[in-house]
Amino acid sequence: MPDYLRPARLEDALTALARPFTVLAGGTDFYPARVGRSIDEDVLDISGIAGLRGISASPRGWRLGATTTWSELVAADLPPLFDGLKQAALEVGGRQIQNAGTLAGNLCNASPAADGVPPLLALDAEVEIASRTGSRRVPLAAFITGNRRTVLLPGELVVALHVPRPAGDARSAFLKLGARRYLVISIAMAAATLETAAGRIVGARVAVGACSAVAQRLPALEAALAGAPLDAGLGDRVESGHLAPLAPIDDVRGSAGYRNEAALTLLRRLLQGFVP
Repeated sequence: MPDYLRPARLEDALTALARPFTVLAGGTDFYPARVGRSIDEDVLDISGIAGLRGISASPRGWRLGATTTWSELVAADLPPLFDGLKQAALEVGGRQIQNAGTLAGNLCNASPAADGVPPLLALDAEVEIASRTGSRRVPLAAFITGNRRTVLLPGELVVALHVPRPAGDARSAFLKLGARRYLVISIAMAAATLETAAGRIVGARVAVGACSAVAQRLPALEAALAGAPLDAGLGDRVESGHLAPLAPIDDVRGSAGYRNEAALTLLRRLLQGFVP
């Protein structure tokens, strides 16, 4: 019989990971992947560890606990900097999924179409990883290495995400394209965080998901936006060359060419939405 452990302390979870376990948090990816067959692996359920849940703020930024749910994120009192992440949270399945699914689970599942990844990239998030020997932080941009692959080593567990506090005014936004309005895997999605002062952009972070094995930041577009005014022409600043880091694929949801055009359109609409 496989083992099922549900520790109440992080220390006990890390000790258990001295041997292989499948980590379970919200279970919204775990259970659908096992429909029609018995669970034959040892399971470590981390949902009972209180210290892994919740959102806190400090002068340096925000800590988002690994097992914080999407519904809890949406309900949290957070500044406009988090608007894009909240918009993405409302696109993660239906209400039941949002009530159970966790922030870190979305990252560790490492799907190319994970809704949480582009807005977290645009927030310059870091992933905090713990093991019995200590902890480390990894930029989210380096955490996911491919389709269903991350940098997590045996014995390691994601315990939190960290979002730095911007120097000035900042807000973010998110847009997603699917075959229907709700409960759908993304064909393309885009997220942006803009830091502004006196009606101009002083810093931009832009990311696109579902158009590569790993969601990608667009540094050329970010550079083109620096110093730009928040005017009616903002969306028109996006050019096809800015999408060079993307590598769309052909699949049942859309061709590579369609994804590329969709990403371009989403980015233009997304940025235009920042204009007062």
